Amino acid sequence: MTATWKQSALRWLPTFIGFPVGGFVAELVAGPVDGLAAALLAGAITGLVLGAVQAWAMGSGGPTAQQWIIATTAGLAVGLAIGSAAVGYGTGLGDLVVQGAISGLALGSAQALVLRRRAAYLWAPALSALWALGWAISTSIGVDVETQWAVFGASGAVVVTAATALLLPLLLASQTPRSAS
Repeated sequence: MTATWKQSALRWLPTFIGFPVGGFVAELVAGPVDGLAAALLAGAITGLVLGAVQAWAMGSGGPTAQQWIIATTAGLAVGLAIGSAAVGYGTGLGDLVVQGAISGLALGSAQALVLRRRAAYLWAPALSALWALGWAISTSIGVDVETQWAVFGASGAVVVTAATALLLPLLLASQTPRSAS
């Protein structure tokens, strides 16, 4: 591990705050995720907040802030809309794990498009698994998931952020961008 890799990972860690802040703002504006319109709006709001915080953390080592924020906003809006509808807006552990897997896959796919690195294909399945884990953790420790939040709580966010802090610098480090063919 190089100092740059460690610095990138450490800079990423504070981005966990984007999860609860984005979720709280989404709850204030969109209300509970209990229908398509609420899911799209809550996903977009949470994605906007999370994308902005993550874009700051990437600095000049990744895609432009605008690209990352747009990808995160669109990916989470679509992912939450599909994921929450797929489970009938349920809030059981199984429901939220499936919702998280779908949301993470859509989010990761959108972000992978702007990462433009050879190993970016790993990002979407990694986020799918990690978002499922984030919901499992938050649900298991007693977070009030009946509120139908747009995103898991701070406990899940810490785990997801720590894992992505290790993975993202690997994707950004010393790889050449895909050629535009």
